[in-house]
Amino acid sequence: MGWGTASALLAIASSLLIGPTTPAGPPGTSWTADLRDGDAVGVAVAGGAARIDPRTAFVAVAEGASGGGRPTGLLTFPARRLAAATDRVVVSVTGEVPAGATATVDVRARREGGGWTEWIPAAPGPGGPAVTLPIASAEVQARLVLAGDPEAGPTVRRVALTARTAPPGRAESDERDEALSYRVFATREGLVGRTTANGHKIGERDHFVALPSRRALSPRGSSDYSVKVCAPTGRCAFAPVWDVGPWNTRDDYWNPGHRRQEWRDLPQGTPQAQAAHQRGYNGGKDQYGRKVSNPAGIDLGDGVFWDALGLRDNAWVQVEYLWTGKESLARVEAGTDVRAGPDAGAEVVGFAAGRAAVPVQCAHDRWLRIGPNEYVEAAAVRAPPRVTPCTRPATHPH
Repeated sequence: MGWGTASALLAIASSLLIGPTTPAGPPGTSWTADLRDGDAVGVAVAGGAARIDPRTAFVAVAEGASGGGRPTGLLTFPARRLAAATDRVVVSVTGEVPAGATATVDVRARREGGGWTEWIPAAPGPGGPAVTLPIASAEVQARLVLAGDPEAGPTVRRVALTARTAPPGRAESDERDEALSYRVFATREGLVGRTTANGHKIGERDHFVALPSRRALSPRGSSDYSVKVCAPTGRCAFAPVWDVGPWNTRDDYWNPGHRRQEWRDLPQGTPQAQAAHQRGYNGGKDQYGRKVSNPAGIDLGDGVFWDALGLRDNAWVQVEYLWTGKESLARVEAGTDVRAGPDAGAEVVGFAAGRAAVPVQCAHDRWLRIGPNEYVEAAAVRAPPRVTPCTRPATHPH
């Protein structure tokens, strides 16, 4: 939700300040984001201001399913290195935000192992809108999210941030070794020719997925957030998260209740759409008030659905949310088969999409093990991490 208040008065000052100009609290590092330096998806920057670009703005698949939805744009700023680790970033945004529009800021932090936390939207607080990070980190990244009628606004002229110095000994919250994994219902996204929420134009038999929360949306072309999806066919696919949906856009259901953006009373791992469809939660409706006709918690690009997993209809699948674990992740440069053993003649058991992240467990000659009885050629992986040799094959438990 945006924290901007509507203003239609022509006599108002040319800029509406959202949040304080000088955030209160402990000392930290302050900076102003350069609007011209951000990676723009659905945003145009001109005349010192950022606005929704009607030519390239997107509507999340969850919103567009009924033909509605608000045009949205993202302006992702370069990562920022800090002199001291922070676990709280205070945000102020200057601009005009008319009724029905929002101008919000998400922030994420670099983990010790090189990956990123999820994007966390700034929320109102006594010291101004702020993001409380799950870890203390000396590297953060912010993105501006604009939504509304491109003709009416919003218009943002300045984004300022202050990273508060974390207390000594601040540890990561909810540490876990293995990635979270849940059984959810998968649907096929389709929408060839449309643009995803991170600016990717959907091609024929494309390899990506959508999750119903922008918190795990990878920046355009990146593998920052990827999943492993295993189908009843026995095949598994690794693919990046490049879109938002199905049904909802604020349902990070894989997170525990105290972190979940909405629907915090639901069990961890249960998508809101599943609860609505199966037991009438929220009156059987999604966040937009639409009747939920299936329990989907993930959308699959056509290539993942048909080719990688061999599905012919929507199905229950097992999903691993790979960024939530501690295993080293490496990016696959071009799509490659996943084989049951470290041999080119071994059975094909899945597919790793180009620009997906895979968990590298160990190395066997020219092969990398990325899961139980799952191997990819090392040449297909960009800058694989240093790992120990595989001592024996990992197998699925009986």
